[in-house]
Amino acid sequence: MRLRSALLLALGALAITGAGEPQRAAKAGISAPRDIGASDPLRRTLLDTLRPAIERDVGQKVQFVVRMLRVQGRWAFAHVVPQTKAGAPIDYRRTRYAELIREGMFDGPDTFALLELRNGRWTLRAFVTGPTDVTYAGWPEEFAAPNALFGLPEE
Repeated sequence: MRLRSALLLALGALAITGAGEPQRAAKAGISAPRDIGASDPLRRTLLDTLRPAIERDVGQKVQFVVRMLRVQGRWAFAHVVPQTKAGAPIDYRRTRYAELIREGMFDGPDTFALLELRNGRWTLRAFVTGPTDVTYAGWPEEFAAPNALFGLPEE
């Protein structure tokens, strides 16, 4: 629940302060973020790049429900919900997240991921599943990715 509240606050801040992001990005020579739709071939590439790490993380084959998938320049940001190949929710109590769930420190099943295009190939730079805060808010500074990609206001 805390994650959802934080996301709503971030979206509200974007609505108030982020209206000029595409214009600022254009002036700086950076493309504005664009959402990747279901019919875009890049969608499969990005999800296939993310999938192996998530499958290792939860110990089973997964497919994704995509909440948001967007690119900006050489960066991509994904907000997905992994589910079983049969389309059922993953029982995170049977994964490495079991202790976090018992401690009330897992706000899953949402997964957030940062990918980067390097030498013509997409690579996974970071991901987090079930965070209790807006963990990805630190990724622009940590990875030098654009704030607008995450829907965060410029500092």
